Amino acid sequence: MKKSNGTGKVTKTVRLLLVTIILLALGPVFQAAAQEGAEAAGASEPLTETMAHLVLQIGIILFAVRAGGGLVKKLGIPSVLGELLAGVVIGPYALGGLWFPGFPQGIFPLTGGSLAVSTELYSFAAVASIILLFASGLETDLELFLRYSAAGGIIGIGGVIFSFGTGALVGVVLLGVPFMDPRCLFLGILSTATSVGITARILSDQKKMDSPEGVTILAAAVFDDVLGIIALAVVLGIVSLLTGNADGGSLSAGTILGIAGKALGIWLGFTVLGLIFSKKIALFLKLFKSTFDFSILALGLALILAGIFEKQGLAMIIGAYIAGLSLSKTDIAAVIQERIHGLYEFFVPLFFAVMGMMVNIKEIFSGPVLIFGVVYTAMAIAAKIVGCGGSGLLLGFNLRGCIRIGTGMIPRGEVALIIAGIGLASGILNEQLFGVVILMTLITTLAAPPLLNAALKLPGSGTKKPVKDDNSASMVWEFKLDEIADLVIDTLLNNLKKEGFYVQMMNIDEGLSQARKDDIALSITEEESKVTIVTSHADMPFVKTAVYEVLLDLYEAIQNLKDSSDPKSMKLELLDKNGRTREDLLSLIRAESIILNLKGNTKEEVITELVDLLAAQGKLEDRDAALAAVMQREQTMSTGMQHGIALPHGKTDGVSAIAVAVGIKKEGIDFEAVDGEKSRLFILVVSPRKVSGPHIQFLAAIGTVLKDENMREQVVNASSQERAAELLRKEGC
Repeated sequence: MKKSNGTGKVTKTVRLLLVTIILLALGPVFQAAAQEGAEAAGASEPLTETMAHLVLQIGIILFAVRAGGGLVKKLGIPSVLGELLAGVVIGPYALGGLWFPGFPQGIFPLTGGSLAVSTELYSFAAVASIILLFASGLETDLELFLRYSAAGGIIGIGGVIFSFGTGALVGVVLLGVPFMDPRCLFLGILSTATSVGITARILSDQKKMDSPEGVTILAAAVFDDVLGIIALAVVLGIVSLLTGNADGGSLSAGTILGIAGKALGIWLGFTVLGLIFSKKIALFLKLFKSTFDFSILALGLALILAGIFEKQGLAMIIGAYIAGLSLSKTDIAAVIQERIHGLYEFFVPLFFAVMGMMVNIKEIFSGPVLIFGVVYTAMAIAAKIVGCGGSGLLLGFNLRGCIRIGTGMIPRGEVALIIAGIGLASGILNEQLFGVVILMTLITTLAAPPLLNAALKLPGSGTKKPVKDDNSASMVWEFKLDEIADLVIDTLLNNLKKEGFYVQMMNIDEGLSQARKDDIALSITEEESKVTIVTSHADMPFVKTAVYEVLLDLYEAIQNLKDSSDPKSMKLELLDKNGRTREDLLSLIRAESIILNLKGNTKEEVITELVDLLAAQGKLEDRDAALAAVMQREQTMSTGMQHGIALPHGKTDGVSAIAVAVGIKKEGIDFEAVDGEKSRLFILVVSPRKVSGPHIQFLAAIGTVLKDENMREQVVNASSQERAAELLRKEGC
């Protein structure tokens, strides 16, 4: 009998854990052999030998991380853990330190310095960390992020404060040193960062990404990263002063505040300058014409800024993040992300493998490290639950919702590993404390899924007051080709950003993202050729309309290419950035713009009659252009809907603001409706082509009103223009 998928995953997970435990248990044997090889190493190798050794190491690492990442990914575990474990297995404390033909000290021998790997290999990892943080900065739209993530910000701040405090206090108690000891400060920073990828996958599987808790978790995780970078800048400034204090005495509070202020000032100053001059920087980069050229040069700017920050005693990753953040609001951000993706895929897994190589297996399984690791991990988990969950009580969440938020913030990941690498390379963290951090990262990432799943299964709402829609609805589109699904998703996400949505790419490799604007939240998943969008029932009409418009635009572009004519703009319809409600949108319907008895008997005549009405009222700047835009849309695909409704619409330069006209013909005409019935109620919408407006939201809003059969009949049989307008403007019917 065939096993279920769930049983198979559990079996594979157990096998993987057993293999890992066996390899780790053999660690002392491997380490002893590696240390003998390191002691036997003589004078430094010739340069050509060093480079040959380096390229061989990189090649082996690439195969190892692909195998390790792919294996754990099949088990539902983030690939970063597989890449980390791959580094542990092939590293100098395990297989990499064993004798091999031509490599008496092993392919990855122990070095004599503070790092377990060669300086050359660690340099590659440093470049990888810069690329990783540069890409993270590019994905952050600061303006929209601050605008729509207030609740997430409060929860993120609560989590960072509690996590930093508890992490540092664990160091105080177990190390027996003052709170301001550099090791304690680093333990505090390492406890703050949240890895949102695994949480996003769980929320998506449970169809909870658009829930109040899901939206808040994802926003708070981004705040965690931003605040973590800021806190790292401050801590590094304090640490540089503490380590430079020759007499070893304590520093005054004023001195510490001064250096912290300087570090924060450098971070804030560069960030503000980057955001102010972001468009000028983008214009400068575009002088190089080729998208490959200016994308690589953008990465060059990140490297330069990273070097400047390192020279100032701050971490390179801070400069890299600021470079990405500065370019995130420009029109070339998406292009840069696409062009550097290959570099990202090459370098970033290599970074995690190198971090794994620096794990001393013997030390990590020693009693003191295990005890320290368990205590530190337990406090790291508790800090997120209390700090993030407790803050949720102030924002309308009940205890159930706070538990969900707290458990969703538990996983640590990329940023924590990068900071740990900085601490180890600078000598602040030793091998034992580095092992503690690795244990914390592994345990929190593995513990998060069962804890969050259990919290999500708690019955009842997570908010004190009822929200718009506790039950989600999903819509699935199956495309024949992966490339078509990619094109639809890319177009949709790009234009949602332009329409005022905050878009988070939760997991690029797994095609998982979220878009949020006001109280609208969309969870978007792409699996090969299948696209799934999850949102509330109330917002599903908007989703259907948005995707429908994308498909129409793509179809129209393809038809134009086939006809060898000029391609039309493939921009999606823009939403109103003024945050209008459905009631505001429906107020666009005016009594004077309604015709109760249309004279036209064909589609062309009806559309012309409604366009002429708007022109007569002075609402059109170019009547012919507006008419042409609506007719062109009809030629692409009829806007005749079901139940006798037609929604002819178009975008044109012939209008400066959205204009709506309504027409009624009781006997109906053939409008090529999808259900084959005659259309009786016609609502025409024309919007400016290059100015954002509530085009899609209006179509979705009016469609929601007209879902009710009784409402449709009342409108069609309205005794006056005023009565028809009043019926159509009814909110929530």
